[in-house]
Amino acid sequence: MITQHPKGLDEAFWIEITRGLNPTYTETHKFGTYEAVGTSFVPIARGGVYATPIAATALEVVSTSANDDGSPAGTHAHEVTIIGLDSSWAEVSQTVTLNGTTPVALGTNLIRAYRMYVSISGTYATQAAGSHEGAITLQESGAGPAWLQIYATDFPRGQSQCAVYTVPTGKTAVIIPHYISVDSNKSADIVFFQRPLADDVTTPFTGIMRAGFELVGVSGLATLEDSSAPLGPYVGPCDVGFMGKVSGTTGSISANFEIVLYDTV
Repeated sequence: MITQHPKGLDEAFWIEITRGLNPTYTETHKFGTYEAVGTSFVPIARGGVYATPIAATALEVVSTSANDDGSPAGTHAHEVTIIGLDSSWAEVSQTVTLNGTTPVALGTNLIRAYRMYVSISGTYATQAAGSHEGAITLQESGAGPAWLQIYATDFPRGQSQCAVYTVPTGKTAVIIPHYISVDSNKSADIVFFQRPLADDVTTPFTGIMRAGFELVGVSGLATLEDSSAPLGPYVGPCDVGFMGKVSGTTGSISANFEIVLYDTV
C-alpha cells in the first residue's frame, strides 16, 4: 500500500529516486550531532563548525590513531572519501589513503565540504571494534582549523555528522526536515538558515544568511514533518542547514533532514 508522505511526496516517489528510475531527481540524507553546544549559535555538526570560506582551500586528512593507515600494516581505516564543492562550486568526491597521525593532502582544493566517510578498512567492524580507531579530521593544510570530523568517542561512527549542506551550482534543492533532538534536561533555540548566492564573495555581498524558520525552547524531540510542502526552492550555490544554542552550560543537539536535488532551469 502506498501512503502519503507528510510533506506531500509519496513512497513511490522516494522508491523511484533510490532505484535510479527517476533521473530528474537525486536525494541526499543529511544528519548532524554536536554534543557540546553552548549558549551561542553554532552549526549542528561535530565540532560545532561548518567552514564557509570565500575561496577554495587546501585541505588534509589525519587520524588520532597510527592504526588508521592505508599500508598493509594498517589494521583499521585505510581510506576516507570526502564530498564537497570545488572552486567552481561543483560537487567533487575525493578518496584519500590515510597515513595514521601524519596528515595527507587532498588533491583538489575545496570551498565547501559536507560529507566524509571511511571507504576502506582493515577491520570487519563489530560491536567490539569499528572501521576506524581514531577520530579522523578534515582540516586546513598545516594542521589548520577543522572542517569535518568522523567521531570515535564511545564507538567509531564511520562517517561525519553534519546537518549543513551547500547546494552545488547548477542544482536546485528542496528540503524535507524530519526532526530536532535536544537533551531532555535542556532547552534549545534552533534556526534553519539559508545563504543564497553563496558564490558572491565580493563586497557588498548579496548572498545574505537569513533564517528559514526558528524553533524556540525545544526540549526532547521536535518532529518537523507536519507541513504539506517542502522548504525551498534553494538555487545553488546556496548554504542551508541548522544552527542551535542551549539555555545553559552545554548540551547535545541532533538534526535530521532530506534534500531533493534537480537541475536548475
